[in-house]
Amino acid sequence: MSGAIAILGGCGGIGRALVTDAVKIGYEVHVIDLPQSIEAHPLDVPTISADATSELDLARAASELPCGLAGFVNLSGFMSDNQKISETGEDIWEEVLKGNLTSSYNVVRAIHSKLSDGASLVMTGSGLGHFARPGYGPYAVAKAGIAALTRQIALDLAPGIRANCVAPSAVDTAFLRGGTGRSDEKQQMRIDLAAYVDKIPLGRIAEPADITGPILFLLSDASRYITGQVIHVNGGTFMP
Repeated sequence: MSGAIAILGGCGGIGRALVTDAVKIGYEVHVIDLPQSIEAHPLDVPTISADATSELDLARAASELPCGLAGFVNLSGFMSDNQKISETGEDIWEEVLKGNLTSSYNVVRAIHSKLSDGASLVMTGSGLGHFARPGYGPYAVAKAGIAALTRQIALDLAPGIRANCVAPSAVDTAFLRGGTGRSDEKQQMRIDLAAYVDKIPLGRIAEPADITGPILFLLSDASRYITGQVIHVNGGTFMP
C-alpha cells in the first residue's frame, strides 16, 4: 500500500493498532486526537490535537492535513454510563449524540475536500446500533445514525470516494474502561466479561487487530467495488 491516510482517534486502543499496521504496509499516517490522548499515547507519526466535538478544531485539523489523502478513518466516539432511556437526562443524550453522530457529520464536512479521487472513507459504528441491548440508549441511537450517515455519504461522494462503516462488538481496549482521553483507562470493565464471552460463537472478546484488518481492507483497492456498507465484526454475536 502507499499514500497518505488520516485517522481520527488514532491514539485509542484500536487506533494505535491501526497506526502500527498501516505504517507496516506502507501508508503515510497522520493522526488527529485529543491533546490528552496524544500526551498519554505518543505516536511516531505526525499528530494533530483536536476535539471532534468542535467544528473549529476539525476545520483547523483538516487544514493541517496534506491534500490528496488516500483514506480517512473515523474512530472517535464515547459511551455514557448504562441507563434506561426513561432515566437518561437530556444533557447526557445531547452529549453522546454530539460526541458520536454530530461529530461524525462534522468531520466529513471538514475533511472530504482533502480526499483524493478513489479515496476510501471508513466510519466506525457499533453492533449496538443494530442489535438493541438494555442501557445503551443514546450511544446505540448515535451509532445507528452513523450507519445511515455512511450510506448518505456514499451516495453524495460517489463515484470518486467510497464510504463504508465497520461495526464492532465490544473490543478489549480502554474504551470499555471509560475511554482513552476520558478516563484513567484503568477502571473496571463496563461489561461482565465472562458472561459476555459466553454468548460469542467464536468464544472470545475482540482484540484491536480483529478490527484493524477489516478497516485496512476497506481502505484498500481490494474493496474498490464496496461502498455504503456496514461490516459487522463481532465473532458471530449478531448475524444480520
